[in-house]
Amino acid sequence: MNLEAVKSIYFFEMARTRRTLLQSVVSPVISTSLYFIVFGAAVGSRIQEIDGVSYGAFITPGLIMLTLLTQCIGNGSFGIYFPKFTGTIYELLSSPVSMSEIVLGYVGAAATKGMMIGIIILGTASLFVDLSIAHPFVMLLFFVLTAITFSLFGFIIGIWAKDFEQLNLIPMLVIPPLVFLGGSFYSVNMLPPFWQAVSHFNPVLYLISGFRWSFFEIADVNPVISFAIIIVFLAVLMGLLTWIFKTGYRLRN
Repeated sequence: MNLEAVKSIYFFEMARTRRTLLQSVVSPVISTSLYFIVFGAAVGSRIQEIDGVSYGAFITPGLIMLTLLTQCIGNGSFGIYFPKFTGTIYELLSSPVSMSEIVLGYVGAAATKGMMIGIIILGTASLFVDLSIAHPFVMLLFFVLTAITFSLFGFIIGIWAKDFEQLNLIPMLVIPPLVFLGGSFYSVNMLPPFWQAVSHFNPVLYLISGFRWSFFEIADVNPVISFAIIIVFLAVLMGLLTWIFKTGYRLRN
């Protein structure tokens, strides 16, 4: 394992965050604050609590997941797409760096940036509502696994994308609706039976449910099932990435 190569890629990507501090950090914090103000005032005035938890605290895990997923996918996809766009991918592919080291560098940086923003969002949320974490270890496990999994997902999107439109298609048009419809701002148990069944086909529901359980010990889905879903999704992505590296799919396009 060439750790120097991994460190070089990792710190290069982390440096990009420092150069775009306003977009990378300030923007998500302002967006989250607006969610609390708007939903807290509009919905929180009508729904005081859900399953014994105040509405503001209830939506916090969903807001963290919304930010974590979009940030990890965005950073993971842009990190590998930009070298393809500028042509510097050839320098990377011709260097004595293995594919696993490339993945560790890019995915590690994307996951780190996503988790940093998630922690900032958690701190911001604590200014609006009283939060307690019933199972810190489980919360950290869901947090880290989700960041790694969706950073890897973003990395694959970056390889697949041929232009900036495709690059932003999933992070902007697919992930937010799935998060909103995955129980971020409500419990799926509040829905009619038919829509409850439909909601269980949404994979993001399991992430939010398991993450929320670590805070309040309430969940729409058994947290063990939620954990299994993340592991299965991660395994599928790793298998897909192995196929990409074996075939060279779009790495040079």
